[in-house]
Amino acid sequence: MATTRGIPIVADQPPEQCLARVYVWQLPVRVSHWLIFFAIISLSFTGYYMHNPFIISRAPTTYMMGTMRYIHIISGYIFLAAFMMRVYYFVAGNYWASWRFFIPTDRQRLKTAREMFKYYSFLRREPVRQVGHNALAGMTYSFIFFLMALEILTGLVLYSQVRGPGLARTLFGWVPGIIDIQYLRLFHFLCMFAFIAFAIHHVYSAILVSIEERNGLLESMFSGFKFVQGYELEEQEQRRQILLKTSLPSRIARWWSSRKKKGA
Repeated sequence: MATTRGIPIVADQPPEQCLARVYVWQLPVRVSHWLIFFAIISLSFTGYYMHNPFIISRAPTTYMMGTMRYIHIISGYIFLAAFMMRVYYFVAGNYWASWRFFIPTDRQRLKTAREMFKYYSFLRREPVRQVGHNALAGMTYSFIFFLMALEILTGLVLYSQVRGPGLARTLFGWVPGIIDIQYLRLFHFLCMFAFIAFAIHHVYSAILVSIEERNGLLESMFSGFKFVQGYELEEQEQRRQILLKTSLPSRIARWWSSRKKKGA
């Protein structure tokens, strides 16, 4: 019986039935995922209301627009905190949370992205099995995270204009002098529809791949665990070792070590 990260792999079974229960998604990664999800729902609802008020209250003491704006700002801060947490785990997280699973750094990942594109285009029968994100999904998420960063920046700029003197005005108050505030507001508004469209496709593709792979993909965003075939895990470990050896920090460490040996 072999083990990986303390998880047993039953070796006396056929490869297609040899499964390992692997802890893929760490708790902070899962928490940031769901915080971003619920924050986007709240921000989209309140943001669209601020653009086009569709609820009218007859009560004389109701301040609907102010309430919506307050919820929007609080949700924005939650969104910012969750985003920063996820960015931190791009570097500090485990192998599957790493930025390497989002930005293709080798030919194998690019090839996987092409094959997954064929799958989504009905040119391939089965998806490419991956322990973490597949390459095409990782590239898509990279673009979405880039849009999130722009959404946060434009939101902070807009907030600085209504907040008055303070830290937000100091950090972002100069931006409207370069880009007209109406263009920033329009971009901020249109990004909402990009996130909604992505969410629809994200849920659809997650359900589809979960059914195809039968590895607990959907459940893993609650528990963190996926059920992976033994040979997949071995291939993933081999690729991880190759990436570690060829990464820039490893190259710097080897160069520094050789330099010290020559000095000695």
